[in-house]
Amino acid sequence: QVQLVESGGGLVQAGGSLRLSCAASGSIFSINVMGWYRQAPGKQRELVAAVTSGGSTNYADSVKGRFTIFRENAKNTVYLQMNSLKPEDTAVYYCNAEDYGESDYWGQGTQVTVSS
Repeated sequence: QVQLVESGGGLVQAGGSLRLSCAASGSIFSINVMGWYRQAPGKQRELVAAVTSGGSTNYADSVKGRFTIFRENAKNTVYLQMNSLKPEDTAVYYCNAEDYGESDYWGQGTQVTVSS
């Protein structure tokens, strides 16, 4: 089992920056991919960015060039640096971990609100 605890959400003006953190505990050696998803009101949850244990990254087109995902293995933590935030980035952001058995684990979510 893997437990995920997120932090770093909040309220920011358009054009501002936030950094989200997600600390993993439990069976951390089983984790392959870590990522961030988001869900806005009335919309489906969508992938924002993901990073594999080997360091390969994947981003949603809507955040490319603005968001950066990186993983600090020594701290079992994944970060999402969000720059040039837009009102449409407003959502609940969820940390996700996928283990080598393709089981998914989720954090509790953290609210990000971008005001115009």
